[in-house]
Amino acid sequence: MMSIPQPPVAAKLIISLFMREKALFNEAASLLSATLGPVDVVSAWLPFDETDYYYSEMGCPLYRRFIAFRTLIEQEALADMKIFTNELEQQFSKQGKRAINMDPGYLLAERFVLATGKNFTHRIYLKKGIYADLTLIFQKGRFRPLAWTYPDYAGKAVVDFLHCVRNRYLYELKWATRKGPAVPTLKT
Repeated sequence: MMSIPQPPVAAKLIISLFMREKALFNEAASLLSATLGPVDVVSAWLPFDETDYYYSEMGCPLYRRFIAFRTLIEQEALADMKIFTNELEQQFSKQGKRAINMDPGYLLAERFVLATGKNFTHRIYLKKGIYADLTLIFQKGRFRPLAWTYPDYAGKAVVDFLHCVRNRYLYELKWATRKGPAVPTLKT
């Protein structure tokens, strides 16, 4: 049977923020919310111990929090979200070094995808120099890492948070089907 194109389902926008100075979180979250809409769920502080790759630029130790937004987004908006968060990172930079790193992604019932400016074999080009990185898949009742998944995204604390967000998202999709979704786009 021939495949027939269907409109994609709206996605749950999630942004990972990591930084050395925890005090930056509230200001960054406020700026994100002012553009992207109300915050739905915020994770607890998580240690960032995946790699020392960022230490020379940002210092250490680093701490991570995730923000999930209430308003659902169109999947194709992911590249624009990455461009926007890169601009915010520059606003927080000090002497040419980032003080905060923001990694936007989206969650669907079956997967979690991150945006990146770095090409690699498993990444799919979106637009404007941005790629989609399939980070986790939902299979047999839980999120599962892939061979290329960053270790901290495969960790229990992150996966537990994403499960919580996924449950909310599924409820929101059910509700949106009844009311009709209001899906904003980021104007760039």
